[in-house]
Amino acid sequence: MIERLTSHEIFVMFLALGVLLGAARLLGEVAQRFHQPAVLGEICAGVILGPTVLGTIAPNLTGFLFPEQGGIKLVLEGLITLAVVLFLLVAGMEVDLSTIWRQGRRAFSLSISGIAIPFAIGFVAAWFVPRLLGREPGADPLIFALFFATALSISALPVVAKTLMDLYLYRSDLGMIIMAAAIFDDLTGWIVFAIILGMMGTSSEHGFGIGHAILLTLVFAVLVLTLVRWLIHWVLPWIQAHATWPGGVLGFALSLALLSAAFTEFIGIHAIFGSFLVGVAIGDSSHLREKTRSTINEFISFIFAPLFFASIGLKVNFTAHFDWLLVIFVLGIACVGKVIGCGLGARWGGMAWREAWAVGFGMNARGSMEIILGLLALQYGVIGERMFVALVVMALVTSIISGPMMQRILNLRKPRRLTDYLTGKAFLNPLIANDRRGAIKELANALGASSNLNAEAVERQAWAEEEIMPTGLSNGIAVPHARIDRLNAPVVGVGLSRTGVDFDAADGEPAHIIFLILTPRDDDGAQQLGILADIAKTFENKETREKVLQVANYIEFLALLKIEMKDSLNIEPGEQIGISKSN
Repeated sequence: MIERLTSHEIFVMFLALGVLLGAARLLGEVAQRFHQPAVLGEICAGVILGPTVLGTIAPNLTGFLFPEQGGIKLVLEGLITLAVVLFLLVAGMEVDLSTIWRQGRRAFSLSISGIAIPFAIGFVAAWFVPRLLGREPGADPLIFALFFATALSISALPVVAKTLMDLYLYRSDLGMIIMAAAIFDDLTGWIVFAIILGMMGTSSEHGFGIGHAILLTLVFAVLVLTLVRWLIHWVLPWIQAHATWPGGVLGFALSLALLSAAFTEFIGIHAIFGSFLVGVAIGDSSHLREKTRSTINEFISFIFAPLFFASIGLKVNFTAHFDWLLVIFVLGIACVGKVIGCGLGARWGGMAWREAWAVGFGMNARGSMEIILGLLALQYGVIGERMFVALVVMALVTSIISGPMMQRILNLRKPRRLTDYLTGKAFLNPLIANDRRGAIKELANALGASSNLNAEAVERQAWAEEEIMPTGLSNGIAVPHARIDRLNAPVVGVGLSRTGVDFDAADGEPAHIIFLILTPRDDDGAQQLGILADIAKTFENKETREKVLQVANYIEFLALLKIEMKDSLNIEPGEQIGISKSN
């Protein structure tokens, strides 16, 4: 007899998936409305539908939607596994390997210190007080200590990126350093965790011993990040030229991720590691356009990721297994280790103390990565429900406090106005250049003449920063920038391009309003970040951007900015904003 789902099981399966996805998306949107990560709302959806809330109020209904055994359970588990594998593909695509090397000493010292110190603190705590941390009786002490140390040392790259975007810091110098360090932490942490999975003995089912599984994992990682990465870079232009968009690249990326996931699962390392590595290889290709990357990200992040994070709430009763002492202890050592480790690393890399502590809190966001690690450890019996709940709470709390703490440390609440740093001599309308390098050169020449700067040196520095990370924002705005020697105060040049210049923005649109922002070399980051934040806030309105492109000269441009700033600040009619003395 052929086994298949009955009509009733298919009905329940679709009902459960619809309810779970709908609740996850709804609460995810609510969380974002309150400026919190969507993952917070998605997990809350699972907590409400799972044993914590609905399971207590109406256990029969929870059992009906999410049965503990049978075909529906297997289908849901399979779909959830697929969801987390695809989510790790997206997480891997956020990794830009070249960013690590281009940031040099600052990013390297930050990365090493940001991993080593929390790893050491986590290992010592798990080794000497395992009972307090909830180690399961049958769990190997070394594996438990290594797991906990790894969990404390990894940052959540997607959450870190989202925090920087919300604060308008993503394309800033500070943002690029944090992203480079988070990329290195993510890559290192997942390789270490893959080795830990091999040590758990999960490989015996497929005939590979622990030693062979670890060796194959390391060899596979090297091959994917070198040879496979080069092959992907070579074949992507052909796919984009001959296949439909975005279906061609989307199908190629997902197929490769699933094949890689199958291989790592076969050798005894969880499938997510293979998907993550392929994501790194695909995302690192310069042929992958930001718009294509965004399409893949949206396809997965709005469908599969909410299902996975909502499913977390279905697995554990958060009320029954909530241990205040354990939660506070885990949260405390997690924050202390990461903030101090990254802060000291940033300071050793030459950053000012205020900027260094801001980096520490920026890197402290754990979010989704921590939760995935905890779920795998729970499944393999390394930790129990109490520790899993503590890790979920720690991941969510660190994600929530990351942005506000950075905002407070960098004093971003004190507004820095773009109009304070503009000069009419560096207002170019129209901008003649039709490529990034040419646009930066034009603006550098204008600022060099108006501010008595070496235009060639300004161009070189700004282009070096542009090569590290493109500065195109969405909606036709670009913000190339540089820190310059012998500059006493920030200066900003503006160019308006009728045809547009490709600054590789996420939405694929060319930039029509281009700002070249120059700040002093010894700037602790507050000035540049404040200007970037003001630009993002001032030009987030489509009508404002359209009006700017219609101005005839600098006076009209400045007057328009004053009006828009006044409206955005809700200033009373009797108040005035001081006019810049620049001419």
